[in-house]
Amino acid sequence: MNWNKLTTAAQLHEIAETSKSTPVLIFKHSTRCPISSMARHRLESDWSFEDEQVKPYFLDLIRYRELSSQVAEDFDVYHESPQVLLIKDGECTYENSHLDITVAEIGEQLNGQVTR
Repeated sequence: MNWNKLTTAAQLHEIAETSKSTPVLIFKHSTRCPISSMARHRLESDWSFEDEQVKPYFLDLIRYRELSSQVAEDFDVYHESPQVLLIKDGECTYENSHLDITVAEIGEQLNGQVTR
């Protein structure tokens, strides 16, 4: 899995634009939370998508707390941690958190394809 690091608010505009041609996944991760670490491990070990199918971004929400809040505001979601957001056509079309974060569920959201 090739994470793109989300570290600046300017990237949110880039993500919205990219999502018009390629879906974007944002994973909001708390480095202090064991559930978040488990969710990250599950994503990374089960990931089976090519870069042209979905572009994954990683946000360390402890280090970039204000940016995490901006993500929630810009994409009109309630902040949770850990959390995944799927962005298509500039809008969040799917979000989930904690142990409900699965590659299979993300696959279903990407044009109905099921993984593993």
